[in-house]
This record gives sequence, C-alpha cells and structure tokens, in this order.
Amino acid sequence: MSISAAQVKELRELSGAGMMDCKAALTETGGDMEAAVDWLRKKGISKADKKASRTAAEGLVGVDAGVREAVVVEVNSETDFVARNAAFQEIVANVSKVALAYGDTDAVAAAKYPGSDKSVADTIKDAVGTIGENMSFRRSVKLSVSEGVVATYVHNAVADNLGKLGVLVAIETAGNHDAARAFARQVAMHVAATNPLALTPDEVDASAVEREKSIFADQARQSGKPENIIEKMVEGRMRKFYEEVVLLKQAFVLNPDLTVEAALKDAEKQIGAPAKITGYVRFALGEGIEKEESDFAAEVAAAVKG
Repeated sequence: MSISAAQVKELRELSGAGMMDCKAALTETGGDMEAAVDWLRKKGISKADKKASRTAAEGLVGVDAGVREAVVVEVNSETDFVARNAAFQEIVANVSKVALAYGDTDAVAAAKYPGSDKSVADTIKDAVGTIGENMSFRRSVKLSVSEGVVATYVHNAVADNLGKLGVLVAIETAGNHDAARAFARQVAMHVAATNPLALTPDEVDASAVEREKSIFADQARQSGKPENIIEKMVEGRMRKFYEEVVLLKQAFVLNPDLTVEAALKDAEKQIGAPAKITGYVRFALGEGIEKEESDFAAEVAAAVKG
C-alpha cells in the first residue's frame, strides 16, 4: 500500500525515529500507526525507549480538587526546560484529573488518558519521543473527607495548579466550608514551609523517636545527672522535638504565637463548628530521586564527535 508523507510525519512525531525508518515501519505494518510504533520499538529504533533509561528528576507537581477531595501528582522529566513546555504541562494537568478519579498511583498509571484509548503510562511513554527526553509518572496521593474540605496549595506555580511543590490539607467539619477551606489553605502554606514529619506525635516514625531519645539520653548522661533526672531531661527534649516536627505542635507560620493546633481552635470561630485536621500530603519535586552527576564538557565533546 501507499504510505503518505502525513503518515510518516505523524509516526516520526510519535516515535522520534528517522523518516526512512518510519516509512519502513508503516510499510511493514500496512499503515497501522500503533503497530508501526511497536515495530520501531522492537527494532530498537524508537528514541523513546533509548531515552527511557535516563534519569528524570525534574518535571512538575500538579494538584486538582473536587467537592470533598483533592489529589497531588508528580510527573518527572529530565530537565526543567521541558517542565516549561506547554505540552508537558497539559500532560501533568490531565494526569491530575485522572488521579482525582482513581487516586492510587498504579490505578492512575493503568487508567485511560483523557481523550485517548491509551493508558496514562503509555501516553507518557509515547510523549517521550515527541517532547524529546525521558518522562515518567512517579506518584499520586488522594485525600478525601466525609464532611468538610480538602484544600490545595502549589508553591511558586508555573501555571494553574502546577509547580515544584504541592500540598493538600484535609479538614473535617460540619461548619462553613469556605472558611474551613481558607484556613486549610493557610495550613497548606505552613506545611510547604516547614515540611513536618507527621500530623500528631503518635504518627512520628517509631525508629525516629527512639533515635532521638537515645541521642538525648546520651547527651544528658554526660552531665553526670542521676537516671531519674535524665529521664525528665529526655522528656523535655522530646517535647521540644515534637514541637519542631509534628504539624499540630508546630508554631503556626502565619501566627507564631499559636501552634497549628491552637490556630485551628481559633479558626473554629469563623468556621462555626468544631474542626479537625485529618491529613496532609506534601510533594516536593524530585525528592528521593538520586540524580546523575554529568560531565558537561565531556557530553559536548561526545556530541561533537557525533
């Protein structure tokens, strides 16, 4: 069959492969575009597969919200330049919409991408060839409440609901939702600034608690104090530790004279009913990803050699 220039162009955009390779793939598959993409991948010609081995630690964090629920997602790219690409931003925004419906990372990756028969994971893989570097959907978390609000906050947003750091804060209340959302957003800004370890002291990782107690006890013993005094000293140091790392015990960034817990109690006057912070999520772009260190001069030399 005859293969048109438009078909070759479309396959080239999808795969990043050369024009002659794209024409050969379409000829071999009878013009079936998806089969042609697979043919190129099997032959090792598709640039998408080659780029998929490179570290993607840049990208964007996105948020989306419903009536009593919200989600935060992270989609990675290799460079910050791509994060400013409108096509990449559209992908992250659409992944956020999917995540609002599915929540769990694996479920989102397998779900249909908006306006497509392909999954989120496959759509992102296909976009690797057209955008020009490795990309991956890394994670998503959804918070919801039976009654109340889930507020979102994006720090230094590059577009609506897209940036380098995203936060969700859930508040359960039967009171005024607008007032609750306004306060929850303030708490989300606080979380962005302080990065607490846990919501309550009981939720701090047990190994972290034991490590701090051990350090404080050893420091106290160096003073030569008796064990009963050391115990009280450790208790005091742990209270200070929780004030530093536990959200409800931290000094509220917008009013350091109050803890977050006390600020919530004060906010109940505007909310008009008891309110409780039931959860929060903080995504900082690239956290936990080991970035590759590259020799830029060597990369340029290699590119020149061709």
